[in-house]
Amino acid sequence: MAKKQIEVPDIGDFTDVPVIDVYISVGDEVSPEDSLISLESAKAVMDVPSPYGGKILKVLVKPGDTLSKGDAIAEIEVSEQEPEAEEPQEDEPEESGEDREEQPPRQEEAKPVQPPVNRQESGGSYHATPSTRQFARRTGADLSKVEGTGPKGRILNSDVEQWIKQALEGPSRGSGLPEIPAVDFSAFGPVETRDLTRIQSISGPHVHASWLNIPHVTHYDEADVTELEQLRGRLKEQGERHSILSFVIPAVIRALKEYPDFNASLDPSGKKVIQKHYYYIGIAVDTPQGLVVPVIRDADQKRVGELTESLAEVSARAREGKLKGTDIQGGSFSISSLGGIGGVGFTPIINAPEAAILGLSSIQTKPVWDERQETFVPRRIMPFSVSYDHRIIDGAQGARFARYLGQLLSDIRRVLL
Repeated sequence: MAKKQIEVPDIGDFTDVPVIDVYISVGDEVSPEDSLISLESAKAVMDVPSPYGGKILKVLVKPGDTLSKGDAIAEIEVSEQEPEAEEPQEDEPEESGEDREEQPPRQEEAKPVQPPVNRQESGGSYHATPSTRQFARRTGADLSKVEGTGPKGRILNSDVEQWIKQALEGPSRGSGLPEIPAVDFSAFGPVETRDLTRIQSISGPHVHASWLNIPHVTHYDEADVTELEQLRGRLKEQGERHSILSFVIPAVIRALKEYPDFNASLDPSGKKVIQKHYYYIGIAVDTPQGLVVPVIRDADQKRVGELTESLAEVSARAREGKLKGTDIQGGSFSISSLGGIGGVGFTPIINAPEAAILGLSSIQTKPVWDERQETFVPRRIMPFSVSYDHRIIDGAQGARFARYLGQLLSDIRRVLL
């Protein structure tokens, strides 16, 4: 076996690059291309691979050191099967023993890589080869929590795979969030334990995932719905009873056409926006079993009377537990109305994978200054809120959408005519 020194290869036009991680320890067995250290230049994070396979004899760097091309990283005892560097042969005299200069090993340029999902602590107490540590970083596994089954407790790739499988099968706790500690509430007084309803058991994980995975922003605004309420009153006198949702839905669709990002979704890769050119409006319905969100399909093609019929029919089936699978699929935008219960505002959770949701609160009579009459006049004001996915929609766009929707609701003739 031969002892060799591993040096920093050509890393481009960089010098004094800081070491941010060291993956090896004395005694580690490494294979060619196993990552030894990680460097962070101004443009990228890059792993430096080993040009040899063998046993690490010395580690010559630590996190925080700065390195340039040619600086020593470690000493390695090269395995017997590792091919030696080519020696000059033809037309060159053979050099003997101590006078022979060792041919420098070929070094491959370190390629920039993405930052590790779950960077492992250097010098951790876990026992794993650099290749296994690299595998753990790529998959996001925490080696400090993996039980090794290899010789002397060494963590194997199969151990990492088993840990990942158990983590995926276990209860979702979010992105590394700590668990809520268990409390024996019976120690403080009488308690009663009951099961979640069927709907709560189904919708709970979905709501949890939406809240954790979508960066929510909620914008609050108001709409003067005095004329809209007067119109509903006149229609009621003629025998037509319409929920305010029958008028809100057409206004929402008009706003979605003006600001189409609110009728979109982010694709699973997180790199593309899927723009929808249909309008399936989800309506949150309160049922004895919990909240469900059936969908009014092709809502843009329905008039106010048809929307009233669709809302009544789908709400009745929701409360009776008779919704079909297709009734809750395909939603492009959702509305949650708490106006019949009360409240001046709330933060609705986006119904993933949609990009936004509208929350309606109770209509109130408020004094509003009338410049023409130079006095305060009573007006019917409806507070509302819009929660949106900040990866697709920025704050200015969110504010403009809310203001435009408020103006439409304040002058419903713009929507109905």
